[in-house]
Amino acid sequence: MMKKLVLASGSPRRKELLSQLGHSFTVVRTDVEESQSSDESPKQYVARLSKDKALAGLALASEAVVIGSDTIVVCDNTVLEKPDDLEHAKQMLMSLSDRCHQVMTAVTVANKERQETVVVTTDVWFKPLSENEIEQYWHTGEPCDKAGSYGIQGIGGRFVTRIEGSYHAVVGLPLFETDQLLHKFL
Repeated sequence: MMKKLVLASGSPRRKELLSQLGHSFTVVRTDVEESQSSDESPKQYVARLSKDKALAGLALASEAVVIGSDTIVVCDNTVLEKPDDLEHAKQMLMSLSDRCHQVMTAVTVANKERQETVVVTTDVWFKPLSENEIEQYWHTGEPCDKAGSYGIQGIGGRFVTRIEGSYHAVVGLPLFETDQLLHKFL
């Protein structure tokens, strides 16, 4: 019998990436508390969010195999969330300008018997950014809903000089690792 697959995410990017793996799935939106505790490293934080999302999805679809995922941007061991406003986005993007930062994406696959989580870390280098470039980028609307205030798959990709790791993880779902996990559950 084919097991039902559920993506516990409202992210259109994750939905699009998961569809590339060829599985049919449904999407449920989950609402989990997204605040880092003072004793959590960025890696522990993103892993917990991923797990919390998968378990929240499992509560809505208990017979399914559920995928939960979260992506964070980390600079100098500080998590950069989604921007509150233009000034916040400017501050974040200037901190990423002309240097390397990390993007961590965690994926949890769970069913009612077990769960497994993988965290993929990718190094991303930005070119030097001017305040004018950042303001123009902000006015495209793209940075508003993105951790770290940029999307590598969109206009923000022009800031990236190189990456080491998984491009798909930076977008929101590491395809290789997700596929490996799904083979253990489906």
